[in-house]
Formats: sequence, C-alpha cells, structure tokens
Amino acid sequence: MSYKIVSDSAVNLRKQKGQIAYASVPLKIMAGDKEFTDDDSLDVQGMVNYMSGYKGKSGTACPGTMDWIQAFGEADTVFCVTITSGLSGSYNSARVAKEEYEEMHPGRRVFIVDSLSAGPEMEMIVDKLDELISQGKDYEEICDGIMAYKEKTGLMFSLESLTNLANNGRVSPVVAKIAGVLGIRIVGRASDKGQLDPMDKCRGEKKALAAICKRMKELGYAGGKVRIDHCNNKVAADNLKELILQEYPGAEVAMGVTYGLCSFYAEQGGLMVGFEKE
Repeated sequence: MSYKIVSDSAVNLRKQKGQIAYASVPLKIMAGDKEFTDDDSLDVQGMVNYMSGYKGKSGTACPGTMDWIQAFGEADTVFCVTITSGLSGSYNSARVAKEEYEEMHPGRRVFIVDSLSAGPEMEMIVDKLDELISQGKDYEEICDGIMAYKEKTGLMFSLESLTNLANNGRVSPVVAKIAGVLGIRIVGRASDKGQLDPMDKCRGEKKALAAICKRMKELGYAGGKVRIDHCNNKVAADNLKELILQEYPGAEVAMGVTYGLCSFYAEQGGLMVGFEKE
C-alpha cells in the first residue's frame, strides 16, 4: 500500500522532509491585478516588498479541487493537512477533492486534517503523520493518532505590521494604523476555532518575545518540540530560541522561514511559533 502526505502551501514546506512521499499545493495571494502563486517559483522577498508599499485591498485564494486531486496522485492512502478553515476555503476544497478522488478510485482513501492553524504548527502535524506512517501503524491508528496529536499542539504569533490583515478585512484599519505608528507588536495565538486571537500589545520586540514565552507556558508548553518560522527576522527567532532554551534546556527548537502565504499574513518581521503542549 502506498501512502502520501499532501498539504497546502501554508505549511512553509515545499519538499519531502521525512520518509513518506509529500506534495505541497499552492495558495495564491492577490493584490489588485497582481497575483502571487505560493510555489517554488515565488520570489517571497519580492512579494513582501511589493505588499509593503501596496495600499489597496488584498486577499488570498485557496487551491481548486483539481489542484488537490493532482497532488493526491496515485497513492492508495492520502493524508491531507490544510490551513485553518477559519481563514481559508482550502479545507472545503480538499473535502470536495476527497469525494471525487475516492469516487474515481474505489478502494483508495483520503483523510483530511483541518489544522485550525497555519505555518509551523501545520509542519509539526505533517512531521507527526510521517512518523506514524513510518512506524507501520494501520489507517485507523494513524487517523486517531494525528487527531490526538493536533489537540496537543498550538500556534503563537508576533506581528510588527497589521497592514495586510487590515487590507483583506481581518482587522480594523484604525487598529492597524495605530499599531504601526506606535511601534506596537501584537502577540496572539490561533484559537481553538482557528481564528486569530490577539492576546498582548507589546511596545518593542524584547517584550513581545517575553510575552510569547509566557503565553506558551500558560497554554501548556513544558519543554516539548518548538518550531519558529520568521519573515525576515532571524535575529528575533534566534533570541526567542535562546529564551526557550534558558528555561527548557532539553527542548527541541527548530527554525525556518515563512513562504508566500504565511509571509503575507505575518509580514516583515513577523514570527510564527508552533509548539507542543503537555
């Protein structure tokens, strides 16, 4: 039996990382008549630079049904991970693709995980799927195992700019402008319903990093795995890693960069932090 893991590009992962075949399906970012496809060809820094000077409405588009079906390929069993249904139609599109794929190929199966998150938390789910499949667990054990694991992960974020979120209607333009003028960083989390949940308004990066650590601990972090993805802010990512290791020396902390979709939401200087809970 052949297995495959498929996700949309909000996972910040392009190529196979573990032992199981993997494919990423690109989302798109639109700004007026400009369109950016979140795949290998995207100049992420160029997109970030363009968006920083763009003043009109912007938005994103999820993969179509055929995009998902093509990514499923010829696998007997597909495990599909999508960005939160609270921000995108990607999950619903994948569900339609699952129904069509299973109808076209009787006996094949697609299991879809609504991450209720994005970025590094999604990657942790993908990594766990690879681990469960590689351990030789059966289909039901993998399904049960990944849903249980998803309940034990979380996502924090720190944003220096809210411009794109304001431009596509996610936050008030007035709030975004005030935050920019005052140099306030918004620290928050992905809620249990997959929505953006602002928690702290911090003046300066040092206070923002301290707030992330504090909130992670409150949400159940006790030294497990952490993945930090940054949008052109490696210094802050390094400093956050150091803060975590100071309190939890044995923690496994990995770092990466945001790709197109997550760079659109995180913007220049933003951090996204996936972590395991107790």
